[in-house]
Amino acid sequence: MRTLTVNLGARSYPIYLGRELLAQAGEFIQRAGCGEKVGIVTHPKLAELYLPILEESLKRTGFRVVSVIIPEGEEHKNFASLSLIYDRLIEERFDRGSCVVALGGGVVGDLAGFAAATFLRGVPYVQVPTTLLAQVDSSVGGKTGVNHRAGKNLIGAFYQPRLVIIDVEALRTLPPREFVAGLAEVIKYGVIADPKLFALLEQKLDRLLGLDRELLVDVIATSCAIKAQVVERDEQEEDYRSVLNFGHTVGHALEALTGYGKFLHGEAVAVGMVQAAAISSRQGVCDETSQRRISELVQNAGLPTEIPSGIEPRELIQAMEVDKKSLGGKIKFVLCRGIGATQFVWFSAEEIVAQLAGE
Repeated sequence: MRTLTVNLGARSYPIYLGRELLAQAGEFIQRAGCGEKVGIVTHPKLAELYLPILEESLKRTGFRVVSVIIPEGEEHKNFASLSLIYDRLIEERFDRGSCVVALGGGVVGDLAGFAAATFLRGVPYVQVPTTLLAQVDSSVGGKTGVNHRAGKNLIGAFYQPRLVIIDVEALRTLPPREFVAGLAEVIKYGVIADPKLFALLEQKLDRLLGLDRELLVDVIATSCAIKAQVVERDEQEEDYRSVLNFGHTVGHALEALTGYGKFLHGEAVAVGMVQAAAISSRQGVCDETSQRRISELVQNAGLPTEIPSGIEPRELIQAMEVDKKSLGGKIKFVLCRGIGATQFVWFSAEEIVAQLAGE
């Protein structure tokens, strides 16, 4: 097992990473000082696969366990699912010492985290991510929230977990498409911060796709360390943390325009990264070799690279105009300056779409 720490003063917390850690979750959560009631938020498939192991671990260490099953899918990251969580916590008389545990991917983690942030003005919560995307990205850093029909994650809060428990064995039951989608965020870390990680992905992609346990632990640990460093530097995305949005401006717009059904989050981000690299090249910021490497790695991983035909420029503009990163009609867009370096530029939505078209 490896232990990393997100250093945020009084809000600091550990990340436990290794194999078969679900069976030890009760001990980890007990150390965090949570009260006797624990509410596990998950979806039906994970309830079958992992809920019994987690419940047993918690009960063995003296916790009273309540489970809340919410529908699966990005389209259910909404107020209806949030209400299901609130209703159960109120029904079970949870107090401010009670703990919420998110067992699942990014949707479960964002919903459970936002519920914890807002229930009784804040109760402790724990992230137990089961997808690669959640393990390397959404479970770390304290971003929580729900989608609005106008855009992704428009309603939310920064609220740090008490701890994160990453069991790489959970990835062995993850559908291949979900695993590959998670690789997009790993590739992103290489592009924005770590040329060695990017080269490792190029060299050992087949082993990673084959779920090599040792390599998985290394890659996830490196990704979490990068995410932790960014969050420590800028917890609430006042400036530098926006670097994590590389590929997300276009990606979020694609998700919204396709009804959160055509693309998984990582797939949309993959398209966004390739397009952002192309824009970076057109701006004279990124060299052609780096742009080609980004596009080839994304494609070799089995991820999409192109904006689907049929999406009109005006639709893209409208979707981007409600981007959370917009300020005064401009969007803080992340360009790459080769592999491992970035810079920010302020574009209007119209300027981004014009750049996408090569204008």
